[in-house]
Amino acid sequence: MHYLITGGAGFIGSHLSDCLLRAGHRVTILDDLSTGRYENVAPLEDSPDFRFVKDSVLKADLVETLVRDADRVFHLASAVGVRLVMERPVHTIESIFQGTATVLGAAARYRKRFVLTSTSEVYGKSAEIPFREDGDRLEGPTQKHRWAYAATKALDEFLTLAHWKESRLPVVIARLFNTVGPRQSGDYGMVLPNFIAAALAGRELVVHGDGTQQRCFCHVRDVVGALAGLMDCPAATGGVFNIGSTREIAITELARLVIQRTGSASTIRWLPYERAYGEGFEDMRRRVPSVERIQGAIGWSPRIPLEQIIDEVAATIAGRPSP
Repeated sequence: MHYLITGGAGFIGSHLSDCLLRAGHRVTILDDLSTGRYENVAPLEDSPDFRFVKDSVLKADLVETLVRDADRVFHLASAVGVRLVMERPVHTIESIFQGTATVLGAAARYRKRFVLTSTSEVYGKSAEIPFREDGDRLEGPTQKHRWAYAATKALDEFLTLAHWKESRLPVVIARLFNTVGPRQSGDYGMVLPNFIAAALAGRELVVHGDGTQQRCFCHVRDVVGALAGLMDCPAATGGVFNIGSTREIAITELARLVIQRTGSASTIRWLPYERAYGEGFEDMRRRVPSVERIQGAIGWSPRIPLEQIIDEVAATIAGRPSP
């Protein structure tokens, strides 16, 4: 099987490329390296089954050719990270939706099975915990730029499902919760690599807000296994699936756990949201997935505990072999 992965040089995309190549498939990735990193996929260049195309998903003619030549399409290309969303809202909105429309349009023309990676952000400020795929969404006002990303990814989902409704294009939507692991960059506000890098360097760990907000962290290897499973599952076609851990941890407690696991003497500092991101930022207090639907479809559940994730990421940042 020949897979096209947009955003394939990113954190998740590179791990997905690893997974598919190990399974004996061919992989082409399309990435403009705006947030992805070449070093994530450089070791794959020696494989005759791997091809890297450095360009944009907004190049319609190129996308058309790559989709036509592939058997299946994973669409991961997207603006990522809270900091990028807050600092470049126009880029965030335009690049996400136009990119999805371009890739999805080509997939529709050639009838290629298509998996869209969406996000738990689409649930917004919903208080219906755990988040279920058919639950209502609750987003903040348009004056709060924080919600631009959520609204744009929700529109991606509407467009993807419209293709399923109109022409029965075989599509699947995967809503990813906090995905973490080796290769994740802290450059765009990702909390875990930032905490671990600070702890290893003996710097203070900066917690945004009061630190009582809770998140669930899932290892990238678990996540790419779920993505591959959904792509291979005919019964998943036309469906929306959460992918994430159900173990909650408050961000302050995460900082303390990182300090403990790394043996660091670092301290913790709390930074108000408005000082971290400026005006127009809101946060959600809890973000917990229901994974019943994906368990029923492909028997998936996360296996790697948070403590092991921290140890692996710490080893990668420190340049040590993973435990």
